[in-house]
Amino acid sequence: MLKHHTPPAASRGRRYGPIGARIPRLALAFTLVAAVSGCTKLGPDFVTPEADVQQAWREVESSEFKPQAPADGGRWWTVFRDPVLDSLIDAAYRQNIALRTAGVRILQARAQLGVAVGSLYPQQQQATGDATYINSSKNVANTAAGDLSFWNYDVGITAAWELDFWGRFARGIESADASLLASVAQYDDVLVSLTAQVAATYIAVRTFEERIAIAKNNIKVQQRGLDLSQVRFRNGATTELDVNQAETLLRGTQSTVPALEIGRRQAMNAMGTLLGITPAKAYALVYGPGAGPGVIPSAPPEVAVGIPAELLRRRPDVRLAEMQAWAQSAVIGVAKADLYPSISLFGTIGVSAGDGTSSSRNGSVSAGDLIDSDALRFQGGPAITWNIFNYGRIKNNVRVQDALLQQLLDGYQNTVLLAGQEVEDAMVGFLQSQRQAEFLTQGVAAARRSVDIALVQYRDGATDYTTVLDTQRALVSQQDQFTTTRGSIAQNLVAMYRALGGGWQIREGQAFVSETTRAEMRERTDWGGLLDPEAVQNIPAPDTAGDTLRRPDW
Repeated sequence: MLKHHTPPAASRGRRYGPIGARIPRLALAFTLVAAVSGCTKLGPDFVTPEADVQQAWREVESSEFKPQAPADGGRWWTVFRDPVLDSLIDAAYRQNIALRTAGVRILQARAQLGVAVGSLYPQQQQATGDATYINSSKNVANTAAGDLSFWNYDVGITAAWELDFWGRFARGIESADASLLASVAQYDDVLVSLTAQVAATYIAVRTFEERIAIAKNNIKVQQRGLDLSQVRFRNGATTELDVNQAETLLRGTQSTVPALEIGRRQAMNAMGTLLGITPAKAYALVYGPGAGPGVIPSAPPEVAVGIPAELLRRRPDVRLAEMQAWAQSAVIGVAKADLYPSISLFGTIGVSAGDGTSSSRNGSVSAGDLIDSDALRFQGGPAITWNIFNYGRIKNNVRVQDALLQQLLDGYQNTVLLAGQEVEDAMVGFLQSQRQAEFLTQGVAAARRSVDIALVQYRDGATDYTTVLDTQRALVSQQDQFTTTRGSIAQNLVAMYRALGGGWQIREGQAFVSETTRAEMRERTDWGGLLDPEAVQNIPAPDTAGDTLRRPDW
């Protein structure tokens, strides 16, 4: 039979009154500590670097360009008035795998922000509980007056909280904020590239189609020339040389068709990858019922290009470079905090009771014994640690982070310059391709007329077959070059819209991750509310990030 035992006063803990009376005081203390911590933030406060941006585009005085901002809501491809192209880009937005991956990276960055926010609160928390049976011999010292056999029960919470006196955690949250915004900018950059790639691939397909059609038409013309040379050879009006020359030209033109077909088929295969579907399904979208005859999309007479300064707002890669620099700037503050002492609060609060305590009834312990004020125990206090003997490792780490920031700042300025270059390159390409097409239009008409005249003269014996060969070669060259140039006009317009940062606006008001993907992830893992589209909204700007206390993402 077990004996009742009352543990010594040291093992029972100090009396602090009822637990309910202590909780408001502890909550007030935590609130005051949270308000005091983070008042100082080491490291530089990020300021968007200046960039050299010209006042206007060099080609803006041309009648084809308007300095007004595009009024298409980002759907720049609608200027081509091609329903097939519109449907292809909409399909790519819904199904492209690289874009889906970029959307999931936003969720990853949002969860990483939750990790950073959680660092503001007690970093080490542990709930403990145990039941211990003690059986001592009567010969053990200091046990003559007490019970030798009893159960002891203990329940408590242990916590350690590093206070954010130097802004380490606030800077960490600031860096996570910037990283989240960078992931959004990266998503937008992928979307800009995707819309441009789909349009460029579609234009390439239509250009190949027209070049194949032109080659086949010229094959018919050259076949007529071959037939004519054979008739004249059989009649003795010319030598076999004319026949061989005519056949050489014809076979050479016929050989271009398979090469062009290779380009068209490969472009269609690439289209399937961009749309996130098989090539067979991509063919159904481009050539299926209701698709209509395919022609090279034509550019509108006027194009709105805005002003260079708008690149800083419209181009996602510029925003991405800025956000990456902001995130790195905050990391400097995190590194600098290691130079100073770490100030922490630690403590343990719990209750203990044994079946021999004065509060036990009839030799047993009840739940009421554990919550009795006599059972409460608490210990805690401050702790300071300071890594003094680090032999320059911490300071050099700060220097490393600062050097990385400088690289990103320089990269931001270079990104802005490259953005301006890309716009100017596309604009001059667009303008000069149009000029080139005007000349080629006249050249094609003249070459076609020359072929007709040369064939008539050869038939009548007024000229030799060399003239026919020259005119037919010129016609093939002029027509193919004209078709290629028309494709270049559209391609340069696509490149210009891409350089201007258009296309990402179509995701505004939409979730970054499809409901199907979110349902998959929700089934695997408890994401709480982080899968909701609103979870990535309202991220602070550089001047306010890390200034407010945020709730944890449970």
